[in-house]
Amino acid sequence: MPRFSWLARWMLLAALLCMPCTTTAEQTDGAEEPIDGPEQHPISTAPVVVDGEVLFSVRGVSAFPADQRARMIAEKIKALARDPSFKADSLRSVETERFTQIAGGDRIVMQVFDADAQLEQAPRDAIVQVNLERTRRAIEEYRLERSSQRLVRDALKALLATLLLAAAFFLGVKFTRRLDVALEARYKKRVHSLGFKSFEVIRAERIWTAFRGFQKGLRNFIALVLVYAYLDFVLSLFPWTRWFGSRLAAYVTGPLATMGQAVLNYIPKLVFLVILIIITRFLLKIIRLFFDSIERGQITFASFAPEWARPTYRLTRVAVIGFAAVVAYPYIPGSDSDAFKGISLFIGVLFSLGSSSVISNVIAGYTMTYRRAFKVGDRVQINDMIGDVAEMRVLVTHLRSLKNEEIVIPNSVILNSQVVNYSSLAPMHGLILHTTVGIGYEVPWRQVEGMLCMAAERTPGVLKEPGPFVLQKSLGDFCVTYELNAFSSDARDMARMYADLHRNILDLFNEYGVQIMTPAYEGDPDRPKLVPKEQWYAAPAKPSS
Repeated sequence: MPRFSWLARWMLLAALLCMPCTTTAEQTDGAEEPIDGPEQHPISTAPVVVDGEVLFSVRGVSAFPADQRARMIAEKIKALARDPSFKADSLRSVETERFTQIAGGDRIVMQVFDADAQLEQAPRDAIVQVNLERTRRAIEEYRLERSSQRLVRDALKALLATLLLAAAFFLGVKFTRRLDVALEARYKKRVHSLGFKSFEVIRAERIWTAFRGFQKGLRNFIALVLVYAYLDFVLSLFPWTRWFGSRLAAYVTGPLATMGQAVLNYIPKLVFLVILIIITRFLLKIIRLFFDSIERGQITFASFAPEWARPTYRLTRVAVIGFAAVVAYPYIPGSDSDAFKGISLFIGVLFSLGSSSVISNVIAGYTMTYRRAFKVGDRVQINDMIGDVAEMRVLVTHLRSLKNEEIVIPNSVILNSQVVNYSSLAPMHGLILHTTVGIGYEVPWRQVEGMLCMAAERTPGVLKEPGPFVLQKSLGDFCVTYELNAFSSDARDMARMYADLHRNILDLFNEYGVQIMTPAYEGDPDRPKLVPKEQWYAAPAKPSS
């Protein structure tokens, strides 16, 4: 049989790439053909291969399989070729009643039966002549390709191909670098963003990145083609590697053919999945527009708060996507395979074992949203942590403390903790700022209450209406405990107002000569512990403007 050149194999590879999903009968190692008779049984065949080239095919029987028979004939041909005393012209055929032998001297190469001739649908003597000629040519070619002259010539060809490949890569790298510099200098500034009016659809950087990615992919494809051509040519030069080179095209096109055939088989299911995805995306857009309108106040419901719109949309989106996934599952390629089911089960077990805390935090996050415990911007106290709500996520809530620290609290912790919201009632009813002082029994309580109310009125941020009021908390052993209560509408400024309130209380009690006895009282001092007015601004204090 004539041997294909490397150029012929390249043409065959191109044809296979153009038709990746077609299969031929020649691709199967064991074809089954009917034989004449009242009953038809499958007949297994196998090719006789020498140095990667198929000489002819033989059939097998149950006692002597085709692949074993073909392998034995190939070994006998190689043994004759390795024997320098054997002349290829001495091959002859010996006729018998049941079969014809092809022999070389006293060594039998093979036997041709009538059943073998039926495979080719030709007379037995014609098949014998063809097999005899191919065997003789295979022996001559086997010896010729292992001669020192041929090996040296093929080694020089391989060396030349290696140098050409290295030169192609070297020149290709230099050319692509210069091309990249030229393209970037000449065309990068000309790439503009794609948009509609003031809305930017695709940024210029993304367009340029996509172009560079396409350029890089084309460069890698060309490099792979060059490497494949080099391997195909070099492997086909030597008889020891020709079998691999002859199968190189099958290694490349085999996966492509398999994937192409799988895609063709799944086209109806893929069409269904595409339609399902389009419908799901369209439905999600309608749902999002609906909840966005609720969030903006364009659509109102009596018992539905606008801040519930976004979390409700997220829950609805999860439900819609989950329903679509259930519908799409039977149509996913490979969903009915044991491997896909095993992976799905494994992922489900991992999710169920490792997501208990995550699920509890998610449920807690949505529970807090619908409970309306707080919102972004509110000042809250959770356990012993006080801060402003900076961000509410599904799993955690971010607080910004009074010292400008970020506090991250899991939502499950918040759900099981006591939450104090200072901002929820402040705008409408006012937040009551309160502080206590201890004053002796010798001071009239009406005077104390008047001074405390005056200190509150001097404090910036305290509301005039409703006005401040004082409560007598307790009559202690040594002093009366008074509590000053003042209203404020800004909870986020409570730290500064407390500081101003305490300053004003100290100034007023010093001004009227009343001693504050907090925290404890042990005895009457010789002189009241007061700060004279002339020392109010002792260094380093500065008079207020």
